[in-house]
Amino acid sequence: MTNNPAQAMVDWDLAVSLGSRVAGDGPRVTADEAAAAVAELRAGANRSTGLVREFTGLVAEERTAPVVVVDRPGWIQANADSFATILGPVIEQLAAKKGQPSGVALSVGSKVTGAEVGGLLGFLAGKVLGQFDPFFGSTGRLLLVAPNIVHVERELDALPRDFRLWVCLHEETHRVQFTAVPWMRDHLFGEMQRIAETLEPSRLLDDGLKRVAEALRGGGGTSLIDAIGTPEQKEIIERVTGVMSLLEGHADVVMDGVGPNVIPTVAEIRRSFDRRRKGVGPLDRVLRRLLGLDAKMAQYRDGAAFVRGVVAKVGMHEFNAVWERPENLPTKAEIGEPAAWVSRVL
Repeated sequence: MTNNPAQAMVDWDLAVSLGSRVAGDGPRVTADEAAAAVAELRAGANRSTGLVREFTGLVAEERTAPVVVVDRPGWIQANADSFATILGPVIEQLAAKKGQPSGVALSVGSKVTGAEVGGLLGFLAGKVLGQFDPFFGSTGRLLLVAPNIVHVERELDALPRDFRLWVCLHEETHRVQFTAVPWMRDHLFGEMQRIAETLEPSRLLDDGLKRVAEALRGGGGTSLIDAIGTPEQKEIIERVTGVMSLLEGHADVVMDGVGPNVIPTVAEIRRSFDRRRKGVGPLDRVLRRLLGLDAKMAQYRDGAAFVRGVVAKVGMHEFNAVWERPENLPTKAEIGEPAAWVSRVL
């Protein structure tokens, strides 16, 4: 992926190989079923562009970012590529503070880290239905994970045509958010760089190990992200949390707002899907807590409540002021108080 010595601290090839083995292949499908799913997902993503534009008023040109239907290993490879880009500043900062290892030490360390990243990607690869990757190339790309979509639609006993379009609406909204709001990509990347500049390697390692132990004991309720804990870091994390809550909640509002007009079984899909989000086993709960995925579920809920609260008060057109410039993004506190955002921005 790269010859950068700092990024050599992670063996990305090992991460992809191990992650693919952990993830497995997904449900059994015939060649015809696979081809039909790929074609329907591509069509659903393209159809969703106009539906999202009509509902939100956000204008993103057709096909400004590619739609890529992938299997689990394909999703892992795409995210390893993205992580190598996103984590570059972090790794370089850690290398500068710790001193760059060399020879055998560098090789062993990169494989250990690659194995850790591979395990994480392998777990997530069996869960993710779709994702917009804003850091790919100059436009980003929309990834739809066909095996997982087929697996969940079967698990929910949902009508495949309806469920696939429902997923596409959510993920296409993310594509529109980043392509219609071109400053969003650089804004998020800049926040990540600011976090990297404040990292202390020894504290990050010590606190990270404590979080793992707490999660495995079933206590604490905190994630690895909580190992980043200086006041400056927390301030940045709160800003990023506000943005991510907005993006995820906005996508949920769009899929539920557009759905009734184009997806006959949308109400049944939403009920079944929400029940599935809650019905996880003990190991899954530990991993979700450790990786911060419980917080992501809260982002969907809180962000959607924020969007609905603002739209109910001032309408969608006025709500879209949130996309005009970074200063208009809601803070984490404002996500819970839509009226406060309205008073500040409008």
